Amino acid sequence: MMESVINSTEPIIYLGPFQGITDVFYRNLFRQYVGGIDKYYTPFFTGFVNFSAGRARVSEIDPDLNDVETTVPQILSKDADEIIHFAERCKVLGYKEINWNLGCPYPRVANKKRGSGLLSHPDVIESILGRLDGNLAIGMGVKCRLGYLSADEFDKLLPVFNSFPLTELTVHARIGKQLYKGSVYESDFIQLIGKTNANLVYNGDVFSVRDYNHFNEAFHSLKYWMIGRGLLANPFLALEMKDHCILNNDEKKEIVRKFMHELFQIRLKNANGNLSALGRMKELWSYLVWSFGSPLIAWRLIRKARNLEEYESAVNEVFSELGWKGFGFESDRSW
Repeated sequence: MMESVINSTEPIIYLGPFQGITDVFYRNLFRQYVGGIDKYYTPFFTGFVNFSAGRARVSEIDPDLNDVETTVPQILSKDADEIIHFAERCKVLGYKEINWNLGCPYPRVANKKRGSGLLSHPDVIESILGRLDGNLAIGMGVKCRLGYLSADEFDKLLPVFNSFPLTELTVHARIGKQLYKGSVYESDFIQLIGKTNANLVYNGDVFSVRDYNHFNEAFHSLKYWMIGRGLLANPFLALEMKDHCILNNDEKKEIVRKFMHELFQIRLKNANGNLSALGRMKELWSYLVWSFGSPLIAWRLIRKARNLEEYESAVNEVFSELGWKGFGFESDRSW
C-alpha cells in the first residue's frame, strides 16, 4: 500500500532523444547500470518511406535490442504518408506509440520546415494531423517547442494539437530560434497547464534536483517530465528526482566508469574499430564532465585525445584524479 502511494506522487520521467548520443547501446546500458527512466525515446528517423531492414539504423527499433514497452520511436517528417508508414512498421515490431519531432531547432532542419521550423505553419501541421487522423496504426505523441520565431505561435498551435488524439504533448519551453540559449519561457509553459487534451510533458533546463523542485512548484506538481542534457551530465538525476538514489558519490563514479567503458567498447565494435566511435564518446563527455569536481580539466583531457590509446588514458585519469559531484550541466556554461 505504501509503495503505491509513493508511486502515485513521484514524477514520471522520460529520457529525451539526442542524435548521436542516446542510441540503442546507450539506452540499454543506461537501463542496466542506472535506471529510473519510465520511457526512452529514440533519436529521430527521417527518410523512412524507403526504409528497409538492411539499413544501418534498424537496430534503433529492432525489438530484439529494444524494450518495446518502454521505448518510443521518433520520426522527423513533414510527410503524412511517411509518418503513417513509420507507425505501421513500428506496430509490426511491437511498439505501442511513436513520437513526431516538431522540436528540433537546428537551422539545417528548421529551414526545410521540419522540426521546430514547422511550428510557424500551424495550417500545415493541421493538414498533416488531418491526414493522420484515423490512419495511424498506433498512438502518436508530439515533441515540440513553444514556437519557432515567437512563443505566441503556440496560441494557434494549441487548438490544432487539441483537435487530434495525441498520446502526449511534450513541450520544450523555448522557441526554435533560441536553440538551447537563453532562459526557458516558464510563464508561457504555465499557461498550458490544464489546457491540453493530451498529457502535458515538460522539457527544458532541469539539470538538478533543485531545478526540478523549482519547476515542480511553479507547475503545480506536474506529473510528466522529459530530461535530456541533465541526464547526459548526471545519469542519476532521474533517481534523485524520485528520491530513489541511495549511492554515495564514490559509488556513483564507479558505476559511471563501468557504464562509459562498456559503452565505448560496444560502439567501437559496432563501428569496426573506426574512430567515429571516439567522436561520439567525446560528444557525450562534453555533458558528463559537468558532474566532476573540475569539469574544465576533465574536458581538456578528453578533448585532446586523438586516438584510442590517448582516449583511454584520459578517461582513466579523469576517473582516478577527479571527484564526482553530480551537480550536472548548467545551460549558461560554454566552452
